[in-house]
Amino acid sequence: MDNNLRNYLIVTGGYWAFTITDGAIRMLVVLFFHQLGYSPFEVAMLFLFYEFFGIVTNLVGGWLGARIGLNLTMHIGMGLQVFALAMLMVPEAWLTVAYVMLAQALSGIAKDLNKMSAKASVKTLLPEQDSDSRLFKWIAVLTGSKNALKGAGFFVGAVLLQALGFKAALGVLAGSLLLVLLVSIVLLPAGLGKSAEKPGFASVFSKTAAINWLSAARFFLFGSRDVWFVVALPVYLYSVFQWSFMQVGGFLALWIIGYGIVQASAPRLVRHSHHGSGPGGGTAMLWAFILSFIPALIAAALYFDVQPHVALIAGLFIFGVVFAINSAVHSYLIVAWSDRDKVSQNVGFYYMANAAGRLTGTVLSGWIYQNQGLVGCLLWSSAFVLAASLLSLYLPSQIYHTSTVKN
Repeated sequence: MDNNLRNYLIVTGGYWAFTITDGAIRMLVVLFFHQLGYSPFEVAMLFLFYEFFGIVTNLVGGWLGARIGLNLTMHIGMGLQVFALAMLMVPEAWLTVAYVMLAQALSGIAKDLNKMSAKASVKTLLPEQDSDSRLFKWIAVLTGSKNALKGAGFFVGAVLLQALGFKAALGVLAGSLLLVLLVSIVLLPAGLGKSAEKPGFASVFSKTAAINWLSAARFFLFGSRDVWFVVALPVYLYSVFQWSFMQVGGFLALWIIGYGIVQASAPRLVRHSHHGSGPGGGTAMLWAFILSFIPALIAAALYFDVQPHVALIAGLFIFGVVFAINSAVHSYLIVAWSDRDKVSQNVGFYYMANAAGRLTGTVLSGWIYQNQGLVGCLLWSSAFVLAASLLSLYLPSQIYHTSTVKN
């Protein structure tokens, strides 16, 4: 087996294992603290530091990966996740809001170190002469499978909680991920993705116009999802549709799995105008423009009470398909437009914008739902996606690399 393919499979396998624990720990925390009597909004706030520290981690993580190697930053992320899981295996009296928020902060740092490392590694593992279409496929498979497995992690967390209880479930997850970490340390070559030059800290701020515009579009794209998906949608399904908590969790897990499958299939769903090349800025703009209509149409159906159950559920799945294609195109472009010696810094900067969009969407989701309901959240979502589409007008229409894309 080709060494690059072997290393890609090791990186992907480690990313998969981490992702399952990431989805499982979220479900464990949500279900366990719901059982303790926390309100849905209080449970959501437990993840506030998880999202906030994602911004900081992505800003610094890309620079760190270029200096010490992407394999090392990935292993640091896995180690932090094991520690975060172990932190929650304490007596129940210790599990205060502040303590759990701290554990979730470490988990957020771990998640973004792992994600940045895995995605940036793909660029370094592909031969330079390989086509952009192959890079698109590798990125789409890595990203799509991650999201599908995060949904599977929701199920794993719920099953472990029911079968073993909170502490034992955490122990199984921590032990499994520790084993994967040890195997990865042995099998991956040292210095993967390490820059030949030691970049200064100022390099974390992108100076390339295409990367900056793409990152700004990413901020609004993921803000558009989380402004209604994180708090508003689960609360609405629970309180208005009167679904059980397990029905809500199972439905959202199924949505994420489907979203991941579509994301992995994006190269077959997006047609390219040039043989052997990946999508460009025009593709990102078009799919964002299409997406902007979907939440607005769902909002109209809910406002005028036109088959609200059908409109919301069908609309959510249509939104998921189109959103997955948008996300896959963005994830490809950030890697394709990055030179090998700058890929970790650019990916880190880009995912900083992604985390900032998620944090903004999470906070707005609770606030807007409380004041304007789900219809208001959906209209804000539509406005966010439209902003992403307009920002994409400034993206290059074809594939360039950062050495050729200038301000």
